[in-house]
Amino acid sequence: MKIGIIGPTGAGKSLLATKVAAHYKATLIEEPVAKSPYLPIFYYNKDTMSFIAQNAFYSELFILLYKQRHNKNYVVDSTMFSNLVFSEQLHGEGYMSEEQLELVYRIAEQGLNHLPPIDIQVVIQRRSEQLVANVHRRGRDIEKGQDEYLAKHNANYYPTLQNIYNRYHVDMDHILWLPIEDMENPDEFASIIARIDAKYASLTKGAK
Repeated sequence: MKIGIIGPTGAGKSLLATKVAAHYKATLIEEPVAKSPYLPIFYYNKDTMSFIAQNAFYSELFILLYKQRHNKNYVVDSTMFSNLVFSEQLHGEGYMSEEQLELVYRIAEQGLNHLPPIDIQVVIQRRSEQLVANVHRRGRDIEKGQDEYLAKHNANYYPTLQNIYNRYHVDMDHILWLPIEDMENPDEFASIIARIDAKYASLTKGAK
């Protein structure tokens, strides 16, 4: 089973991916954005670095997933659609031009054509106050002073993601919208696993 975790900044993608991968004894693929040298430059100079950084993040994730293209059992803490959400929002805020956004989409389409589809995309749904609290709790230096940017990103994340799914005619049967309160709670995590199992069972049943 190939699972992608997607959600806004502060949703807990890395934590959920780690826990789900451990549960299924699957390969954990961690998006390298947090360690990317482009990330701090992007946060402090969005006008100049948005287009360059988005393509760098996208390329790094593509390389990771391409190396795992024959692996049928992994969990990744992002998907190829995640970067498109950020690109759309940066365009909406004036940090990327229409031409730059369209180039990002053309690159994305080539990337998607060279990767096998993910079985289930788990979309973490959080309340805005949860997202803010999680960002503050983890205390990354590069995210300090970014509250206004992150608030706009989080407010528009889910509608933007749905529009991108529509653009690519993504089969919504493969999308699991997952409201989460506390994934560290054993009962809630058991419920999360039960929902993933049920989603996968419905997909495999339909394939027979």
